[in-house]
Amino acid sequence: MARASARHILVATEAKCNELKAAIEGGADFAQVAKDNSSCPSSRQGGDLGTFGRGQMVKEFDAVVFSAPVGVVQGPVKTQFGYHLLEVTSRQD
Repeated sequence: MARASARHILVATEAKCNELKAAIEGGADFAQVAKDNSSCPSSRQGGDLGTFGRGQMVKEFDAVVFSAPVGVVQGPVKTQFGYHLLEVTSRQD
């Protein structure tokens, strides 16, 4: 079964998500940006969601995590929770 590890940042607006993505692409540390901005409890761990299988996350999240290249920040990804920046940290297909 496919498994992946990922980290994310959850914010309320697409504009904020794009702003944070630009900061990370400009050299800001993903984990620190998550701690400072993410509304998800995972922000305390720098956005780290640990390891999970296909189907354990909402479908929009799942689709990105199991198709995006490892180590490349993706997003904004809209879910019912808000807007996410996602980074797949590892994946075993």
